Amino acid sequence: MITKYHIFISSAPEDLKNERLELEKLIFELGHIPVVPALFDTENKTEGKIVNKIIEECDYFLVPVAHKYGAERRPSPAEAEFSHAVRAGIPVIALIIDEKARRKASKREKEGPLIEALENFKDKLRDYPYDTWAGVAEVRQKTRAILIQEMNLNPRQGWVRGNEAVQPGVANELARLSSENEALKRQLKPGKESSRETLTRLKAHTRRALKILSSNKIFLSFYYAAGKNWENTREYRYLHLFKLLAPELSLGKNTAELSRFLGNTLNPDPGKTPRKDFPAPSNTIKKVMADFALLKLVKTAENYPGSGEDEAWEITEYGKDLYAAYRMHQLERAANEQARPGRKAK
Repeated sequence: MITKYHIFISSAPEDLKNERLELEKLIFELGHIPVVPALFDTENKTEGKIVNKIIEECDYFLVPVAHKYGAERRPSPAEAEFSHAVRAGIPVIALIIDEKARRKASKREKEGPLIEALENFKDKLRDYPYDTWAGVAEVRQKTRAILIQEMNLNPRQGWVRGNEAVQPGVANELARLSSENEALKRQLKPGKESSRETLTRLKAHTRRALKILSSNKIFLSFYYAAGKNWENTREYRYLHLFKLLAPELSLGKNTAELSRFLGNTLNPDPGKTPRKDFPAPSNTIKKVMADFALLKLVKTAENYPGSGEDEAWEITEYGKDLYAAYRMHQLERAANEQARPGRKAK
């Protein structure tokens, strides 16, 4: 499953027209969706509210600035959008022109108040992830690096195709199975006829739950020590990920640890070494764990060291039961294979 992000590119003066177009192309090439306010008149109160609503629904806010403030009035459209993004909790990424960059006089503010307003705006932006640039090519290069870094360090919800996400009905079904399993386990009494019926129902529930996990899939990419971008994207069944992660989650694991584990365990290219930190994308890991939590298989790990900085998860009792049933099924199948007529013992 591929998560796509909406990335808002703030209003900018006419002198940044080429840079803005390059940013839009870059975001498309990265597989995400650029959102631009060019069609709206931000001075119109109604349309300004629409722009604010759009910002709130985006995953990241990207703001390029050079030597033009962009308006006689203050705040400029770009600064007003920035302020709203901050209030809405949208991660801000800034691209601030290098003061040594060559720029035509016509692309520089000449009036003192506007120059001062521009510098104050730049000072505000430096409190957030930012980089400097000197030309169009560098805008592209620097934005790519800082955007990918921010997506890894500060992943957002984004969106996925409806047919790729875990459907509410699926989550409800597994939640129901989890609740019924608990009730059925309480009914089990050794030696009672009813217990055999209960056990049969428990096994049927387990088969249904494993089938649900097997039918849901997600895409996972890998980042290598010598690489420059994500690569080797592969599709994995939730059941495959669950069987790998269940033993690891018995004592709890955070996102960074799960990323290292999956990045190394599932690496489809043994000739390449996964990078040390986040060889598998953190936003995908968090999506998988959020789905597992929705399916009642894991829960947030309390009292986990450092969990306040990086959320950690641990397996639930239902998750343990499901994993045990899966392993038992594997062992029984292996035993049946060994017992087949004509098969030689190793």
